[in-house]
Amino acid sequence: MADIGELGNAVSEAQSIGNLLGVFAFGVSGALLAVRRNFDVVGILVLAMCTATGGGILRDLIIGKTPPSAFVHLSYGATALLAAVVIFFWHPPRRLIRVPLLVTDAVGLGLFCVTGTVTAYEAGLSATASAALGVVTAVGGGVIRDVLAGVTPSVLSDGELYAVPALLGSVAAALLLHYGQYTFWTGGLAGVGAVTLRLLALWRHWRAPLARPHRRREAA
Repeated sequence: MADIGELGNAVSEAQSIGNLLGVFAFGVSGALLAVRRNFDVVGILVLAMCTATGGGILRDLIIGKTPPSAFVHLSYGATALLAAVVIFFWHPPRRLIRVPLLVTDAVGLGLFCVTGTVTAYEAGLSATASAALGVVTAVGGGVIRDVLAGVTPSVLSDGELYAVPALLGSVAAALLLHYGQYTFWTGGLAGVGAVTLRLLALWRHWRAPLARPHRRREAA
């Protein structure tokens, strides 16, 4: 098991960049959904902020890191606010929002599954537990966003693969950390792999298996 201190520079650099990019991507996705649902400026801001920081807050509360990073590092809130302002003043017509919404959500998913795993690992959790919290970080904000917007969360719907790309990205990051192979580039590749898989699932309509429907026997 690698000492996380030995990976300090790579982890710190990847975390800083990945967290801010993930916050912005998820902030944009939250704001886009708010526009699609015809929310006002307050609704756009709230949905952007909750989407961008919700998963990280859940992760931090689980690992006992209080106050959560979102309340300590003002750059997270400022980045989410920037995303909300950008979308408030510039966004595609509501009928065309679905594609940029899904793409930015995929980017946030891929980035946060890696940074969430690293944060948990730095807190002293095992590689397995870190990967699990990476998934929580990746999907948590999207779940909060969808619930507040009154739609079925993507992780629970019968749509294209959502949690699976986050899980694979988190497992890859956890293995890299465990074996001392985590660098800025290897961590980035894990995130890019998760984003790519999510986008391929959307493009090719790959879905997780559904329960087999029950067929009633016709009365004789």
